[in-house]
Amino acid sequence: MTDSNPKDNKAPNTNISEELNELGNNLREALRSAWESEERRKLQKDIEEGLANLGESLSQAARDFSSSQTGQELKEDVKDMRDRWRSGEVGSKVHSEIMEALRKINTELQKTVKQNPPPPPEKPSS
Repeated sequence: MTDSNPKDNKAPNTNISEELNELGNNLREALRSAWESEERRKLQKDIEEGLANLGESLSQAARDFSSSQTGQELKEDVKDMRDRWRSGEVGSKVHSEIMEALRKINTELQKTVKQNPPPPPEKPSS
């Protein structure tokens, strides 16, 4: 049985920097090779075609929807909302509803304070 020391197995001129440099070169070459591969080109082409088909399908669906009865109704609803917004009707209604809600909150808080008044402040002892 031989006693082996791990230090004895290492080459005396091992340079970590050189090995890291070699690793970097090998990784760069592996990535370049993968990028230039036929498989990557085919995958890219498939993805591009798939995205183009998806875009066309979505465009067709949008055209179909906009020409449908529901699409026309939605278009009219949006136009009506835009007109009401521009006329100030929507802003006025929102303002009035916020004011009404704040008044109700204040009224309820006043009732609560009247039912449970805070204790009188303590007088400082001299």
